[in-house]
Amino acid sequence: MRIVSLLPAATDIVAELGLIGDLVGRTHECDWPPRDVEAVPVVTAAQFSADALSSREISDAVGGAAHSGSSLYTLDTAALTELAPDVVLTQDVCDVCAVSYSGVSRAVRVLDGGPGPRVLSLEPRTLGDVLDCLVRVGALLGVPERAEQRRSELRERLAKVERLTAGLPRPRVVAVEWLDPLWPAGHWVPEQIACAGGQPLLASPGEHTKPMEWDAVRAARPDVVLVMPCGFAPERTLQESDLLTSLPGWDDLPAVRRGEAWILDGPAYFNRPGPRVVRGAEVLAHVLHSVRAGEPVTPQEARRLRA
Repeated sequence: MRIVSLLPAATDIVAELGLIGDLVGRTHECDWPPRDVEAVPVVTAAQFSADALSSREISDAVGGAAHSGSSLYTLDTAALTELAPDVVLTQDVCDVCAVSYSGVSRAVRVLDGGPGPRVLSLEPRTLGDVLDCLVRVGALLGVPERAEQRRSELRERLAKVERLTAGLPRPRVVAVEWLDPLWPAGHWVPEQIACAGGQPLLASPGEHTKPMEWDAVRAARPDVVLVMPCGFAPERTLQESDLLTSLPGWDDLPAVRRGEAWILDGPAYFNRPGPRVVRGAEVLAHVLHSVRAGEPVTPQEARRLRA
């Protein structure tokens, strides 16, 4: 089986199923497991360098007229043809997260020879959807029993988090998925928060959110603030944290007064709809309740944001 993954979360799923050795192509953002994927050929590129732009500049580039109706990423069709995949894994949820499904479909139609690869589009919006994707991919890749087993194990880990935090006070939580403009984390993140014993604010499970005003955060008076910008490693988030800490009334938030503002590893555990969202719930159990579920939480996974 020759697999090309055009979505970092799909690469995570392939690894979870023990099939990383069958991965012959990936995106430029697929980075886990690091030692396993670094030698896999890259077949995508971004149309701009996020490292050179601020959060506001990235937001403008994503939403600007230059990208209206088009993907933010390019797909190397020639490289895809040469790799001759049997399966292409992609998505149709967000053009900002990966190559658009329409772009992949066009590329696959022009591949030379044979019936062409099978294309599976993943469109999870809730925590249950994310785990179900594991089974969908496993069935396509010929390992349905393994996929079912892995889903059961991941569900049990989530159930353990719920058991460990059951009956504890439920802090009110705001999760921030982008800094400028401010954007609340939706889709599966509210469920991660609830699973870990928190009360999610400003977004509902499965919701595709939109930018919010800072006054909405102030009015919510959260007990905890989680900062998890999409695609930003914690170090990059820390560099731009003043976009939050300099806002009027930041120091007056209950979360800040209690020292409960946190920087999390968004790409690893919250932004991507892959198996590691379960680890995200375990991390939140530590953040919200100092409860250990699974391996100890490292500073890379969660650190307090200090002004």
